[in-house]
Amino acid sequence: MTQRLHVLLHEEDYRTLQQSARNDRVTIAEWVRQALRETMSARQRAVKDKIGAMDEAMKSEHPTADIEVMNAEIEDGYRRMAQ
Repeated sequence: MTQRLHVLLHEEDYRTLQQSARNDRVTIAEWVRQALRETMSARQRAVKDKIGAMDEAMKSEHPTADIEVMNAEIEDGYRRMAQ
């Protein structure tokens, strides 16, 4: 099943789109469909990459501490460096 999408563009944007489609030798509609697919695919990859990075970080066994303790240790380190 297909759905119709109506999009209003400023004249300059439309001319740029028209020229891009002409350069790629496709219709404006096909150019827009391809651009939307590419954008959606890139966003999905970005989300998967972020989730993958989080998964890898969660596997790490680096030492951790309570955030207040960590902040206090950082501040203490800054004070020592300033002396």
